[in-house]
Amino acid sequence: MLSTLRNAWKIPDLRKKMLFTLMMLVVFRLGANIPVPGIDKSIISQMFEGQTGGILELFNLMSGGAFKRMTIFALNIYPYITASIIIQLLTIAIPALERLAKEGEEGRKKIAQYTRYGTVIFALIQAIGISVGLFRQALIDTSFLSISVVVITLTAGTAFLMWLGEQITENGIGNGISLIIFTGIVSRIPAGIYSVSNLYFKAGTINLFHIIGFLIMAVIIIAGIVAIQEGQRKIPVQYAKRVVGRKMYGGQSTHIPIKVLMAGVIPVIFASSLLAFPQTLTFFFSGAYKEFIYKWFSPRGTAAGVIIYGSINALLIIFFTYFYTAIQFNPVEYANNLKQHGGFIPGIRPGKPTSEYLNRVISRITLVGSLALAFIATLPIVMNFTALKVGFGGTALLIVVGVALETVKQMEQQMLMRHYKGFLR
Repeated sequence: MLSTLRNAWKIPDLRKKMLFTLMMLVVFRLGANIPVPGIDKSIISQMFEGQTGGILELFNLMSGGAFKRMTIFALNIYPYITASIIIQLLTIAIPALERLAKEGEEGRKKIAQYTRYGTVIFALIQAIGISVGLFRQALIDTSFLSISVVVITLTAGTAFLMWLGEQITENGIGNGISLIIFTGIVSRIPAGIYSVSNLYFKAGTINLFHIIGFLIMAVIIIAGIVAIQEGQRKIPVQYAKRVVGRKMYGGQSTHIPIKVLMAGVIPVIFASSLLAFPQTLTFFFSGAYKEFIYKWFSPRGTAAGVIIYGSINALLIIFFTYFYTAIQFNPVEYANNLKQHGGFIPGIRPGKPTSEYLNRVISRITLVGSLALAFIATLPIVMNFTALKVGFGGTALLIVVGVALETVKQMEQQMLMRHYKGFLR
């Protein structure tokens, strides 16, 4: 990875993209420190006491500390993720959206526009819920104008962050939204190290075995995610020979690389976002509902609640892995393209048998990848390895390692394309 970064830095075009990405991420971190007007931060800090590892800390971790400080980027890109989930589910349910998704670049632009509208709507709803419900006692002034300023500021911050992510995707390196989440998580590492050092040296509440156990778990998770991200199955493809005039074309042998995990870390992000919703409601509905969620659906509640939360998290990860794989790879279209270009899989007839074979292979490989992803993301939750109070468990490590791998791969692909262009010239 370091070699790839060094080689990419030597190429002027890629260096500009890397600098652009870095500057956009710096803007994100600057915005994460601009406070929302009319909020008493001391009251919010009191609300976070005793919430280490809970839902508030999850939001705070993903936002890079912006949620706890109640800054303009406090909502982060969660509204965008929610809007993306709903739009993509509707794409399957509504034929008009499905046709739009198949119209190529114009269709994707239209769907992206709908996602932006949905992001603003969900950001507005969440901003109202936070200002009127969750952090109402932190408002310095409860007048309509004061609440409106807070709501508009939070909504505008999310809209700007969405635009920032799109700019990184178009003009920089990697996926902008994923890199924003990555930066938010990584920015919390120094605070986590400082917290652990205080617990070890000053408070004495943890010992060396806790730290070693967490580091071993982190290494296992990193090794596991690298293995499933890099793993692939190569399906051999043979192209038929054909004679045009006096020349013979075709006859080449190649392969179809089927990745074990085509969806990347998106299933983990979506699963954590959906599971955060019931816990968010506990700040608006106290009493029996809060006790029920904490007991049965909380990663920091009772043993039964941790197991149920971990099981639902695993099932959601498996579902979203299959869902995203189905969006990215269509066996029918791939089989038709092979048939049109004279390609075939040895031992498999072209057309429908090829698509059935590809579908069978992808289903089996995706099952392995989804189970591995769910296991790696859920194991720290069930075993409670986040007891170090660093708020940096399996989900965070999965996102960080996955985004880093995807970004480096995009960089390598752009370097390869540039070398091919130079060769053709």
